[in-house]
Amino acid sequence: MRTLCASTLIGEFFVIGFAGLVAMKDPDLAMSTVWTVSGIAMFFCVLLCGLVTRPGGIQLGWALQIALILSGFFVPTMFFMGAVFAALWWASVHFGRKVDEAKARFAAQAAGEAGAS
Repeated sequence: MRTLCASTLIGEFFVIGFAGLVAMKDPDLAMSTVWTVSGIAMFFCVLLCGLVTRPGGIQLGWALQIALILSGFFVPTMFFMGAVFAALWWASVHFGRKVDEAKARFAAQAAGEAGAS
């Protein structure tokens, strides 16, 4: 699960950076505000790569997905991109858990076969 979730978060890192470039063009937004918010969100993406397997890591990832969707109020394209990444996040968590369960089953079977020999 960690690999799939981390891959999604790194993709979000880049999307947030590009969204910051787009938001810079908005005359109503101060450049310092845009880059402070974008920088914090990008840092959060990298931090979550390491926290995803810890308690609460998945929930923090969902909070990031919601924030990404809500950023569409400032950069309208982010409504779509946020929804896409929320779907990727769900898939990463859902299928990552299935892969982890399958790995555990195969490891248990291999240990049982090695013990029987």
